[in-house]
Amino acid sequence: MQVTQVLGSQGLDDVPVFPLRSRARVLLSSVFGPYGRDDEHGSRAINPMELYHNQVTRTQGPFSLRMFHRSWGLMFIQANIDAPCVLLDFPTLERFEQELTDHEYDIIGIGAIRPNLAKVRTMCRMIRRLQPNATIVIGGHIASGPDVPDLIDADHFVRGDGIRWMRHFLGEDVDRPIRHPHIMSGFGRRAMGMNLSTNPRSIAATVVPSVGCPLGCNFCSTSAMFGGKGNFVNFYRTGDELFDIMCQLESALKVRSFFVMDENFLLHRPRALRLLELMRRNEKPWALYVFSSANALKLYTSEELVGLGISWVWMGLEGKASQYAKLNNTDTRQLIADLQAHGIRVLGSTIIGLEEHTPQNIDAAIDYAVSHNTEFHQFMLYTPAPGTPLHAELSAKGVMLSNDEIAPADVHGQYRFNYRHPHIPAGDETEMLLRAFQRDFDVNGPSILRVIGSTLAGWQRYRNHPERRVRERFEWEVEDMAKVMAGALWAAKRWFRDNPVVSRRLSDMLVEVKRAFGLKARILAPVVGRIILHAARREARRLAGGQWSYEPSTFYEANFDRQGTPAAGGTMAGLIQWVVASMVHPSPA
Repeated sequence: MQVTQVLGSQGLDDVPVFPLRSRARVLLSSVFGPYGRDDEHGSRAINPMELYHNQVTRTQGPFSLRMFHRSWGLMFIQANIDAPCVLLDFPTLERFEQELTDHEYDIIGIGAIRPNLAKVRTMCRMIRRLQPNATIVIGGHIASGPDVPDLIDADHFVRGDGIRWMRHFLGEDVDRPIRHPHIMSGFGRRAMGMNLSTNPRSIAATVVPSVGCPLGCNFCSTSAMFGGKGNFVNFYRTGDELFDIMCQLESALKVRSFFVMDENFLLHRPRALRLLELMRRNEKPWALYVFSSANALKLYTSEELVGLGISWVWMGLEGKASQYAKLNNTDTRQLIADLQAHGIRVLGSTIIGLEEHTPQNIDAAIDYAVSHNTEFHQFMLYTPAPGTPLHAELSAKGVMLSNDEIAPADVHGQYRFNYRHPHIPAGDETEMLLRAFQRDFDVNGPSILRVIGSTLAGWQRYRNHPERRVRERFEWEVEDMAKVMAGALWAAKRWFRDNPVVSRRLSDMLVEVKRAFGLKARILAPVVGRIILHAARREARRLAGGQWSYEPSTFYEANFDRQGTPAAGGTMAGLIQWVVASMVHPSPA
């Protein structure tokens, strides 16, 4: 076996070139499902394949935002190699076995995270049994664990830039430009018991300018995976390159918004300002959903942020008196209020279980987080992932738990610590985390409706902006306000009639919507609201029984036809794609 860390142009000197080079037949696969239920393979009901429901709106019942996201890293690798390649995303174990039985492969790559260790081990055993001549490559966050090569039977473990590694392994040019795959940011979107719009104009495309984060927080597995503090891998260095990619995605996917999957997009100010210049010159009314540290946001004026189309910001708040430099000298509550006043919605992220947290001060820490009144709020346990500086530090102190003490499948940040906390008794963290989610919900109400206030504030502030493209963006952000959102507020107000704080907040927002949109909102709110209320009640009954889970569809995609002919127009054009599983699977009783 070989373990390789790929950082930019480094780390490939000792990697061999596969004998068949680009003639090799490649299979890329994510780990198998089902995901949202407890089983012997390491799936956990508490840790479904739904980022928002799992980590952000976890206790919000039928108001939780439900959706799935594709395996973007595997999509990037497939899009950037010349070898015939099949991508099997979210297969069942039976579907994975069928693929190995029906088709022979030379290289089989699996991408995963650490909690999926048992599933990856099962898949590798199946490969050895059914295709013993295949070379097995393991990538993604799971490969960062120093013990993983001893736990999984594979030939190569790739840490860092999987595109460069696979190109080199296939004997291809590692430095040629990165081809961006066409990715819709989410699918299977659902809330309040209803499927959300599948119109591309209502869904963002995913764009990935770079990977890694130079800030290098000690707990961040993504930063560690791509070199840690001071390091990252740029796919598109300039605003011109990025603008060109976004134009391609706009044309191909018919989108008008972009989820910018970059750990700290606004930190690269020259690229962002050049993108702003090109958006203005070409009158692009785009909306951007970005990750950003508080200090990076402070580098921009509100006019620059609005001009860039910054519509959502995912921001690390970590905790009161946090040690992390990205929050130095920043009043995060005031910063968030200022952003919301300009129509910029915020997803805040808070850590439960920092070194200074105790049973005595945890409520104050939770209340501080909740007081930010962000539209969405992620809560995660302080978790030292293998490969991070925090993991190395706690390992040196001898406080990390072994795999026998806590299974890797349970180390996902939503259940238990994987180390001995200096102040919090083992097991208490589970309730503390749930307490944080519930407190935020009880005080601030359902996240999917909190967005109405800041969206309305942005529209009222900028609907007469001198730039037509800015006016146009804010107009389409409120285009469903008088119907869908008014109805949702009407329904939620009745749902929360026993919570006077939330009920009053929802009532006030409904008054504002009716004042802004007049007769249309007043007529449609109760009509649409009754439909939504009925759907939400039905969803609550379905979920309460514990007999239902949402599972992603299985995707099968090839960059060639089965006769070996490349897909028309190149790797990502004319993909062969079948959705072979239904969106929803009732789990067994």
